[in-house]
Amino acid sequence: MRKRSVIAATVTALLTSALAAPHAFAQAASQNPLAVKAGTYQVEPTHTQVGFSVLHFGFTWYSGVFSNVSGTLQLNPADPAAAKLDVTIPISSVQTTSAPLDKRLKGPDWFDAAKYPTATFVSTKVTPTGTNTAQVEGNLTIRGVTEPETLSVRFIGAGVNPIDKRYTVGFEAGGTIKRSQFGVRAFVPAVSDAVTLNIAGAFELHH
Repeated sequence: MRKRSVIAATVTALLTSALAAPHAFAQAASQNPLAVKAGTYQVEPTHTQVGFSVLHFGFTWYSGVFSNVSGTLQLNPADPAAAKLDVTIPISSVQTTSAPLDKRLKGPDWFDAAKYPTATFVSTKVTPTGTNTAQVEGNLTIRGVTEPETLSVRFIGAGVNPIDKRYTVGFEAGGTIKRSQFGVRAFVPAVSDAVTLNIAGAFELHH
């Protein structure tokens, strides 16, 4: 009950501040990729989400998300091809709209979180494809299996977050992987082998 009260009080305070000074909560991000500060960034886990979707028995797309991501991004807007990304995703953070399914996904027939508690992605090559887009190749490791994968990445914006006052840069990324390559074979092909990734990445400047 106390936790809910604290959350409610925080939300109320933010809304009150926004109403009193609306310009303070106006969009703070710049969409100019050349204006981004160079440096080493750390994942901001609160607003970083790794979403996934599979085709469920040919009827519907079923989605879930991983959270509490950690890692670093080395970024220099003057040399985007030199960017380096290294992130770790805790398997136990997986969440769908079904609590029983969440439990099964953590079990040995799926991700086996007890034996393989994390997934990782480490970039190996960044190829700019436009002023604010790039292809990021890297090694994805799930269940102890490492495979090369490519993400299509788009820069969203950068600037000082008006809440925590930290310089933040944000991206969206997408791609498709085959889960069977990583040993996640349950119900293939009834539940699609192809998994669509939808990623929101927020990073705060560390130094």
